[in-house]
Amino acid sequence: MIKLPLLSLLTLSLLSACVVPTGPVEVTRFNRAAEGIIYGSGTYVVELAGDAAAGQGLAASPYLAAVAREMQRVGYSQQTGAGSDVIAEVRFGTVNIEGEKRSPVSVGVGGSTGSYGSGVGLGIGIDLGGGPKAQVETTLAVRILRRSDNLVIWEGRAVQAAKAGSPAAQPGIAASKLASALFQDFPGVSGETIRVP
Repeated sequence: MIKLPLLSLLTLSLLSACVVPTGPVEVTRFNRAAEGIIYGSGTYVVELAGDAAAGQGLAASPYLAAVAREMQRVGYSQQTGAGSDVIAEVRFGTVNIEGEKRSPVSVGVGGSTGSYGSGVGLGIGIDLGGGPKAQVETTLAVRILRRSDNLVIWEGRAVQAAKAGSPAAQPGIAASKLASALFQDFPGVSGETIRVP
């Protein structure tokens, strides 16, 4: 029989195994708060930007859903029909990047002294891969337009790099992380670039 504290610990360890580590996100946003624009109220729809809509189909789904979740989280209400107060236009894309080549062998020397003696250590690290480390850079850009006059009242861009083939590079995970970072402390400080861990 497993005791309750042990069972709780086992459950927590299983849950922590489900967390996917993702890299930091660089976010830049612009807003019109200084002009008296009120954010986080009214109705919205989320759409792919006109030039981004062609041929995106199912690939756009995680990004549209992530932006819709964030719009609701910051106070907007989703509009099911026509006539929303604002339109959130979404653009996204990925770029494959080959990393810098690393030396296949690296040597490090470290020393320490203390009241119980001194020591010097030599460490040798071998990179068996030896080749470039491929990464996927994913970008999410959102513009919020006021429907009444088509004025852009907020826009932001979030970029994240992840190791190619890693869970963090998968569209669903990347979309959620990018949207969450983009809408953090919405509407944000206009013109400021932040790094979200």
